[in-house]
Amino acid sequence: MERRSGATARRDSAPLSTFAAAFEAIVDNVERLIQGKSEAIRLAVQCLVAEGHLLIEDVPGVGKTSMAKALAASLGCEWRRIQFTPDLLPSDVTGVTVYSRANGTFDFRPGGVFANIVLGDEINRASPKTQSALLEAMQERQVTVDATTYALPSPFMVIATQNPIEHEGTYPLPESQLDRFLMRIPMGYPDRAAEIEMLQRHGGQDAMSVEELEPVTTMARVEAMAAAARAVHVAPGLMGYLVDVAEATRRHPSLALGISPRATLALQGAARARAASTGRGFVMPDDLKALARPVLEHRLVLTPEATISGVSGGDVLAQVLDTVPVPAGRG
Repeated sequence: MERRSGATARRDSAPLSTFAAAFEAIVDNVERLIQGKSEAIRLAVQCLVAEGHLLIEDVPGVGKTSMAKALAASLGCEWRRIQFTPDLLPSDVTGVTVYSRANGTFDFRPGGVFANIVLGDEINRASPKTQSALLEAMQERQVTVDATTYALPSPFMVIATQNPIEHEGTYPLPESQLDRFLMRIPMGYPDRAAEIEMLQRHGGQDAMSVEELEPVTTMARVEAMAAAARAVHVAPGLMGYLVDVAEATRRHPSLALGISPRATLALQGAARARAASTGRGFVMPDDLKALARPVLEHRLVLTPEATISGVSGGDVLAQVLDTVPVPAGRG
């Protein structure tokens, strides 16, 4: 890593310390509602400040929707929930142009996607046609309806939840949709102590609800945090390491589809957010390795032979990370 002067380090430390304090405030506020899931919450907030979208996948009843709502409530922003069902139409997501008899004009009525935080609950219960309505919004922060393009609010983030695809009534997300999610994280079951605390805190009449959470920051502050994260230094050697990992997945015999250039950009952005959350102004190899699985695994497509033999995307990714050499020294 390159050496920095004392003056530069002092200039960088002030905004990063503010970043870390705001980051911890959001995490602590969400943890008031969600117990025993600190790592998942931290990943969600890192995804937010890296300006990405988040996919939370797990079985029903482990708090996926509650965490997404708690995060939105902590930001003091406009947020909307779209409940994905088999009969949901693309126009319900993006909006529709309707004729106004009073004015004699065609007016656009925005859909549920027009908000800072969009909670797509059980996204894989809608048809692929409806799922694809989010593609333009997630990548370009805009929607096009009847040849007219409408910009979405800034910042903009989709937090989607889904049940495992083997559950009845679900549709698998297409690769193009998965690639637009910066992270996919599981919730998992809480440990024994956390579940007991949950029973004590939320099992009575005085149980806390999402509506009781107060915002701890503003969207303007979140935009400032995102700008600070983008300024975190990534050494050229680490950029080369990212490309080497990407190329290794593209050549791997167990993969029909490796990670895309969008994925390498996503991992770099997430690593910058992780470094900033600890008050560091530079990315370390540990940041990239810690985030590789939530950022990269869902983008890998196994060959039919690998699927039959029981190989998982996580197995392949672990093998790639073990074989690609990590850059050492200052770069």
